[in-house]
Amino acid sequence: MQTAPTEQATDWISTAAHYAQRLAATHGPGLVLAVVTLIGGWWLTGVLTRLLERALRGRKIDDTLVGFLRSIFHATLMTLVVIAVLDKLGVPTTSFVAVIGAAGLAIGFALQGSLANFASGVLLVFFRPFRVGDLVEVAGELGVVEDVEIFVTTIVTLDNKKIVIPNGTITSGNIVNYSGKETRRVDMVFGISYGDDIKLAKEVMERVLSENPLVLAEPAPKVAVRELGDSSVNFVVRPWCKTADYWDTWFSVTEEVKLALEDSGITIPFPQRDVHLHQVA
Repeated sequence: MQTAPTEQATDWISTAAHYAQRLAATHGPGLVLAVVTLIGGWWLTGVLTRLLERALRGRKIDDTLVGFLRSIFHATLMTLVVIAVLDKLGVPTTSFVAVIGAAGLAIGFALQGSLANFASGVLLVFFRPFRVGDLVEVAGELGVVEDVEIFVTTIVTLDNKKIVIPNGTITSGNIVNYSGKETRRVDMVFGISYGDDIKLAKEVMERVLSENPLVLAEPAPKVAVRELGDSSVNFVVRPWCKTADYWDTWFSVTEEVKLALEDSGITIPFPQRDVHLHQVA
């Protein structure tokens, strides 16, 4: 009574084994290669991602940017691994790649402004034309850099206004970094009356520069006659100072030159005009 079911079960097992053999013979090598590719690709992706992260941190790049680049790099490599696995399984990947490319192109067009700011942020972080704390002039604004982020840079102006500037705007124009060098030259102009002694005025201004503690001895400061103006003989005065002392040097030298010239009897003229009246008979 139980012979028929037993034989039927045996037939099913035999048929399943036969199909399994055919499947193994047909797709076995591809399946093995797919598994090896998946495991190897996953391992290699992890290694390369860690190497990239180590290299970025070695350059002291912002942690936010490091994490963002790490995620993009890892996702890109894993996408390539999945495509390779599907190819080993015999799945057509041409259309799959085309779909990914079309989607990436569409996203790129939709986010081109944001992507431009992101790319500019990467350039700013890698090449470092300025750092946090530097006094810079970017996008027509002058201020101290407070923060450099992936998409925007924040500066604080000298009158304490906070300005957020898209990174794309910064890299598309000139960047002036006033804190880029340890020393700066202060360019100043002082005028004396035509009736005063030029040599004495020059000696007075040179003495002021030599006695000012903020003025550097090297490079040597320069004092010379610049031009014969409409109402004054103008001297160019160019002391060097540490970058951090720029404005203190400007203010102190201006005051000290004014006082020293007055003590020496030298007149600092102001613009004036002589008016002559002629009486017509």
